Amino acid sequence: MTLSDGLVLRPARPEDLERIGALLADRGEPEDAVDHRLVVEDPDAGWEACAVVVDGDLVVSTATLLDETLVLGGLGIPAGQVELVATDRRYEGRGAVRALMGWAHERAAARGHLVNIMLGIPYFYRQFGYTYAVPYAATRDVTGTPTGAGHTLREATAADIPVLARFQDAEQAPFDLRMPHSAPLWRWLVERGGSTGWLVERDGVPVASGRTTPPEEGVRLAEVAAVDEAAAHALLALTGATEVTERPGTVAGAALEPFLAPAKAEANSYYVRVPDPVALLEHLRPVFGARLAASARFAGEEGEAVVSFYRSHVRMPFAGGEVGPVAVGGTMQAPGAAGGAGVAPDMVASLLFGPHGIEGLTARQPDVYPGPDEELMRTLFPPVRSDVLTFYLP
Repeated sequence: MTLSDGLVLRPARPEDLERIGALLADRGEPEDAVDHRLVVEDPDAGWEACAVVVDGDLVVSTATLLDETLVLGGLGIPAGQVELVATDRRYEGRGAVRALMGWAHERAAARGHLVNIMLGIPYFYRQFGYTYAVPYAATRDVTGTPTGAGHTLREATAADIPVLARFQDAEQAPFDLRMPHSAPLWRWLVERGGSTGWLVERDGVPVASGRTTPPEEGVRLAEVAAVDEAAAHALLALTGATEVTERPGTVAGAALEPFLAPAKAEANSYYVRVPDPVALLEHLRPVFGARLAASARFAGEEGEAVVSFYRSHVRMPFAGGEVGPVAVGGTMQAPGAAGGAGVAPDMVASLLFGPHGIEGLTARQPDVYPGPDEELMRTLFPPVRSDVLTFYLP
């Protein structure tokens, strides 16, 4: 695709590897070039996962789309994450990233992604339809050091991936929304140099795992997972971390809490984009049905939930704890009069995946309200506790 000023957007090719790597290293970290190679040379991702903007033979901008899976209430949601974005300084402001984001979103749609989730610099990606919806876990200073006696620490390898995945699955189980590492991403993590995966062993048996940033960045411990308190203590003690990304509600999180300073008051969140709210709501019908079935009032009730996005609206019939097909309608500026809720379109991601639910959003957003049947809307759209694992640590 030729852009307006003669630049060309095209799929990346093997012969671009060194030029893409040089661009990523120049605009980010040297390890970014290694990360890119791991992705495009892996058959589960491949070169088709990456695109570039070129000026002749010069690669001036690049982006990569990763396949992810969000899990809400036990239901998998196909998702995509844009990563490894970089632009040559001389070509900034010429629409290269906008074109690459368009490519990424088209590719995501073709791959069946219902959600886009990503890390990114402040504000920038809001220009492309993203909103802040899923909060980061806070990173907190270490104020004390527990004992690691009786345990050993070693760097994780590819052979340890099943154990690492099992630990993370156990730690993520209590959360309403989770995003685990995909199988390819686990392979990339144990091979990359931008972070280090660790295993703690007791009598030769793995009992804890985590991931740390390089020493030159200050050792931050994240993705903490442990089978018991002593294992979590050993993980902190033996990695020598000076900061920890908290994990409330987990075995490791509770064990490390006494050794951490209070969290800073920061509103940091993942960017989330919902390209087609109707398609996502249709996909989530089993989740809504399970929420109704678990409710004393709605388990056996029959009715209809109306949600207006103002310029359009949806109707979701329900009966016996099951939700029927989502029906789409036109403009509905006053949904309360139709017995429905009003949700601004850019609040859909927060409504479905955020920590406030419709009740909390109503208290924060003038154009979100539950309508006359507040209990129904609170049942369908409760606060969501999340735990998201990404290639790069937020």
